Amino acid sequence: MKKLTIGSTTYDDFDGVFFSYQSLRLNNLDILDELDLLIIDNNPDSAEGQATKDFCDKAFIRYIPETSRKSTALRNKVFENAQAPYTLCMDPHVMFEPSTIKYLLAFYEANSDTKDLYQGPMLMDCIRGHDPMTHMDPIWRGHMWGTWAIDKRGISANLPPFVIPMQGLGSFSCKTSEWLGFNEKFIGFGGEEGYIHEKYRKEGRNCWCLPFYRWLHRFGRPRGVPYPLKLEHRIHNYVVGFQEVGLDLDPLIKHFTKESPDVDIKEIINDPDAFRNKLELTNGLSNPKDVPALPKFDISELIKRDNIVVELPK
Repeated sequence: MKKLTIGSTTYDDFDGVFFSYQSLRLNNLDILDELDLLIIDNNPDSAEGQATKDFCDKAFIRYIPETSRKSTALRNKVFENAQAPYTLCMDPHVMFEPSTIKYLLAFYEANSDTKDLYQGPMLMDCIRGHDPMTHMDPIWRGHMWGTWAIDKRGISANLPPFVIPMQGLGSFSCKTSEWLGFNEKFIGFGGEEGYIHEKYRKEGRNCWCLPFYRWLHRFGRPRGVPYPLKLEHRIHNYVVGFQEVGLDLDPLIKHFTKESPDVDIKEIINDPDAFRNKLELTNGLSNPKDVPALPKFDISELIKRDNIVVELPK
């Protein structure tokens, strides 16, 4: 029985998919039959896309090509295609500590009816010698809403969960049926941090940091970013998202008027649909057999050994 879907959307990132998912598989050989691994490929016809499909076929990872559009909202499809009751969505260039997935399974077993959104601290490249980034503060800087921050309540894996304002979306998780979804009008990439967290709060739900849910993100792209990365797309997404959840647009207008005076913010705000059409975005922006069953792994013993907290504060 599948207990957790782990999925990513990708665009010409074969190396990321290969190493992230092989790391997942190697660290969880004893519970692979409980994991539903999934790749949504946004550029399946490229050489990288074809290599990604070939790898997924060999590694028992479900592979779904998606060419209808380019959008950060495509991550909704990870949840739409999930075959497990809980889903972890991650960038295709993220890695976890060896026991993280087992901890998360134990957490969901202890909190099976949860409707909240869960994330964890992001480790720095040095891994040791620097506290992990437990959340983001809702501050505008450098064309983005959200600055990395550290809360001492989350710097060790065995500390209890706590509520956060927002966090980078390199990895996030919730009960599959309780995913509230990114706005389907989002285009290109960016603008979703903070928005999705406010969407959960508007529904009376919480956004949590699980200190054991630690992840490492590859930021470097020495060959460049292969997909369109336009500031206008991000601003459009902020406007659409803020309007959806009722966030104040004034700080957004002030920030981008100062940082990007060449972009007509008022035009986007007055008619996002017309602005989206003006950009003239075009398209272009069978399940494998289960792996052999392995001896049953006792997650409760691991949780007890590592002193991991899987109960939410009352």
